[in-house]
Amino acid sequence: MRWKGRRQSSNIEDRRGQSPGGFGGLGGLSGGRGGGGLLRLLPVLFRVLGFKGTIVVALLFGAYLYFSDGGLGGLLGGMTGAPVESTQTAPQGEVKSTPQEDELKAFVAVVLADTEETWHTLFSEQGTTYKEPRLVLYRGAVNSACGRGQAAMGPFYCPADQKVYLDLSFFDDLKRRHDAPGDFAQAYVVAHEVGHHVQTLLGISEKVREAKRSVDEAQANQLSVKQELQADCFAGIWGHHANRSRQLLEKGDIDEGLNAASAIGDDRLQKQARGYAMPETFTHGSSAQRVRWFKIGLEKGTLSACNTFAANNL
Repeated sequence: MRWKGRRQSSNIEDRRGQSPGGFGGLGGLSGGRGGGGLLRLLPVLFRVLGFKGTIVVALLFGAYLYFSDGGLGGLLGGMTGAPVESTQTAPQGEVKSTPQEDELKAFVAVVLADTEETWHTLFSEQGTTYKEPRLVLYRGAVNSACGRGQAAMGPFYCPADQKVYLDLSFFDDLKRRHDAPGDFAQAYVVAHEVGHHVQTLLGISEKVREAKRSVDEAQANQLSVKQELQADCFAGIWGHHANRSRQLLEKGDIDEGLNAASAIGDDRLQKQARGYAMPETFTHGSSAQRVRWFKIGLEKGTLSACNTFAANNL
């Protein structure tokens, strides 16, 4: 990508020098992911089950959180739960950053700025105003208005505070664990999360949350898949305009993005974690589906092309 020397977004919030306070939890045991609810129950479990029993329950629950989505919990997804009570955050300390991290931070700021260019233009064409999200950089764990997030979940978007959360170490994981190297693969990650922000601004995310309340688990999972695939398509829209209007892409970039989309499909992640896939549990879409909708956005570049909810074939 031709990103160096371009404008960097001012909407970067660097919390890499902070430590999240408390245990937070993504809605505890009943809403979203995270172990905060279980941690608060540990004293009770200890009295009832004894030390060994409590530890077994905690380990089993931790394994469930990690493997139930094929590893990396909410990988490249938006947290959809209602806002939870915020936890205290330790004061900002000095951010110790390597040259490699400094470059990644600059890269992320350029990509975020370029998504702002695209979505300001498209919203203006519809007679509306685009509200820019903020992107929070953190290490290990972070508190958000949706609860506590952890690096093992992968990047996520919180609609309650309209912020994208990213641990830069994920890019190394994307390269080494998921065999998806390249700067455009990294840019796709950022653009996908910004796609969830666009869904929030357009009212799509709220409609999905409302629809999930009246359907069973399988139907709710299918709605999640459609929402994630649309975010992939929105990421493709950004790529389309970044290339056409600002010539940001270089030879091989699109292949990097498509490879990344394939690498994080539910079927591939579940096979890596379990040895087999369970389509009825998919919440983000298969590798083929993610590639298809990212390509649609790249090729068409329009919001109307990304209506996954009306598609007969995902």
